[in-house]
Amino acid sequence: MNAAEAIVRCLEEEGITKIFGIPGVAIAPFYEALYHSETIEQVLMRQEQNAGHAASGYARISRRPAVCVTSSGPGATNLITALATAYADSIPIIAITGQVESHLLGRDVFQEADMRGATESFVKYSYLVQNADDIPRIMKEAFYIASTGRKGPVLIDIPADVQRAQLKKPFTYPSEVSIRGYKPNTRGNGQQMAKVVEAINHSKKPLIVAGGGVILGNGEKLVTAFCEKNQIPLVTTMMGVGVAAKSNPLYFGMLGNNGKPYANRAVASSDLLIVVGARIADRAVPRPENLEKSVKVIHIDIDSAEIGKNLGPTLPLVGDVCEIFRELLTADVHIDTTAWLSSLEEMKHSTVDHRKFSELGVNPMLMVKTLTEKMEDDAIYVADVGQNQLWSADNYVMKQGRFLTTGGMGTMGYSIPAALGAKLCRPEAQVVAVCGDGSFQMSMNELATIAVNHVNVKVLVVKNRYLGLVREYQEKHYDSHYSGVRLHDYPKHEKIAEAYDMDYFECSDNESLPGVIDQFLASGRASLLVCNVDSANNTV
Repeated sequence: MNAAEAIVRCLEEEGITKIFGIPGVAIAPFYEALYHSETIEQVLMRQEQNAGHAASGYARISRRPAVCVTSSGPGATNLITALATAYADSIPIIAITGQVESHLLGRDVFQEADMRGATESFVKYSYLVQNADDIPRIMKEAFYIASTGRKGPVLIDIPADVQRAQLKKPFTYPSEVSIRGYKPNTRGNGQQMAKVVEAINHSKKPLIVAGGGVILGNGEKLVTAFCEKNQIPLVTTMMGVGVAAKSNPLYFGMLGNNGKPYANRAVASSDLLIVVGARIADRAVPRPENLEKSVKVIHIDIDSAEIGKNLGPTLPLVGDVCEIFRELLTADVHIDTTAWLSSLEEMKHSTVDHRKFSELGVNPMLMVKTLTEKMEDDAIYVADVGQNQLWSADNYVMKQGRFLTTGGMGTMGYSIPAALGAKLCRPEAQVVAVCGDGSFQMSMNELATIAVNHVNVKVLVVKNRYLGLVREYQEKHYDSHYSGVRLHDYPKHEKIAEAYDMDYFECSDNESLPGVIDQFLASGRASLLVCNVDSANNTV
């Protein structure tokens, strides 16, 4: 067995059935080994960055690490943005990159790139494989590191000659992992847990702020069960959208610059914020230094480095969300939040949305609300970046499905490949990617991947002929000096749909919107819906 064959065996041992990538000479030995696998399907992407985003979508739905593979040089460097995106959003990805032959390293030969150095700041760990016999250990460690503690991408860079090298020892895939210096803490400290319970019991207006870490840690049910048992209200960050159903009376929306005004008012009015799995960055709380002066903060996170990074905690608690909330569910929490909930309901119903939307074209907020109300209960909604993301997060109707987007890095072009990965993970699920006409053009080449693999993904393009969020920023901060943001009327989306054998739909008014969405969702194959939106519409 050579090292390339050993990698494939390791992937099979880990239960991997799909990988996303593009071959090249430096990774050809691996692809030869993959050719003989009876259980792993290679999904040929059209660009390496999209291979990483597709693996991200697959990982987020499977809740396990997913795999992407590229060749050396530009193939590997194209993957860097996807790795940075996964790192910012804590998504477990195993990235395998081919490398030039070992004796050529450091000589600037054809398609050589130092991937360990280039990705050092945004992978959880990286390996440069030098010995074929290290493959089983490295692969086992990579999956363990990616999927434990704060999840994230792990890079395995392997020279072509090492891939061809024979193992000198019999192949054995390790059953356990022991890495010196890497022992993620999952159980909350007992003394800190007691202080948390005491702080909750002394509060009159507690509020849980749930971030993406709750979903990554599979803690949605436990967190909402704790809220319901103790009648504690909940708001989310953008990455935490989906922790609670919109119909849950304890859910008070998404906070932040583009969130619900009443959610922000709830945060400001609380006397105890219980922040779970969120770093509380600038989009969630623009001036955290003001907030921490007026409210007590319990900050719960699996990653101690995230605690207090932006919002100083009164009580830090490091641990796994599931373990902590299982314990909190059995703790002696006794508070009366009746008056607090009543004031929040009054706050919610008295809040006026002062945003005005053009009567021309489709109202984007109505579009998202209508779409998600009509989507199946367990459907997957993948939002891209830009105005479409903010309208999506603000108006998404959560039932029992999933809301995927990239919040930490804000990478345009994410939605189509991520939706493809999500759909390949759950073929029976309804999957819709929503993107702007700018972000659509950053990954529309993957419509070919969707067509070749007969994947019934729905793609909705919010068309306003601009890079909308940048245009909005230039309007507010640069006296409407629109520079480099106009997209004009290209591409011709109906021609794009025809080129990739997709059903095509278009809508330009609110009256016909429900019927068009019904047709779009009912289509039996991959479909493209363009909703024409007035470029004057803003998010705030």
